[in-house]
Amino acid sequence: MTDPGRKPKRWANDLNKILKVLPGERFPIDVEALAMNYSRQRFPGDRIIAVEGGALGKFEGALYPIREKQGWAIIYNSSVSPGRRRWTVSHEFGHYLMHRTLLPGGIECGEDVVTFRSGEELEEEADTFSAYLLMPLDDYRAHIAADVRPHIDDLGAMAERYGVSLISCILRGLEYTSRRSMLVVSREGFILWAASSKAALKTGRFYRTRSSPPIEIPPASLVGRHEFTHRARQGAAHTAGIWFDEDCEEITLRSDKYDQSITLLHFANAAPGSYYGKEAGLEDTFPRFTPTERRRFE
Repeated sequence: MTDPGRKPKRWANDLNKILKVLPGERFPIDVEALAMNYSRQRFPGDRIIAVEGGALGKFEGALYPIREKQGWAIIYNSSVSPGRRRWTVSHEFGHYLMHRTLLPGGIECGEDVVTFRSGEELEEEADTFSAYLLMPLDDYRAHIAADVRPHIDDLGAMAERYGVSLISCILRGLEYTSRRSMLVVSREGFILWAASSKAALKTGRFYRTRSSPPIEIPPASLVGRHEFTHRARQGAAHTAGIWFDEDCEEITLRSDKYDQSITLLHFANAAPGSYYGKEAGLEDTFPRFTPTERRRFE
């Protein structure tokens, strides 16, 4: 088998091809067993020897060399949820596959990198690997088509299927949907960060949160009114002027565990070639954080 090098999608797709033909339930992926078994077979003299949890303080995960045993150890923060743990182990597995020769001394990944997807090139590659491994697009699309406006319960079911957080699952859906949709995470009346689908981004539906003044949640929105009812979870229609200058649907729920609100916005499909709010050099609005913007999420 050819070594894909630093090609995270290729690594993840190759591993999923193997997992497809193995007996038993495929999802959620037992990434700890996968990392150890695959590395032992593929790189017997440089394999992953241990995957262990511990109190890591400021680190969320790490990949360390074990010199005397000619191998590697993946360490994760044992105090987090199973979904975050699965993501962290997968992230570090990605570092092992793609970056261990570049980082012979190992790597320590802070919460901002693993949890908030805010790292630079190597971290982005590890995140891409993790997303494609744990939530393969062919399987995701088979359950939620690209042109479907998913309900929060549909997304919750997918998060449970893959054993990841709801936000991770929403972000994955935003990567391939053809609809104009947007995720907004907020706390105490202000937007922490936001992520837009490509279709939404191209039509100016985004919020800049990096190196920008705090953005207040629209007071007339469900989340602005602190309305976390069954109606808010099912979705409510808004007229133009509440979120943006057009109608939209808002789905909002509250995460008391992480003291934040999760809002999903759906807009009508834009006409071909339409472009609202043209602006040169729009950045990708998947989460990017400055140190003062780092927040926990599930």
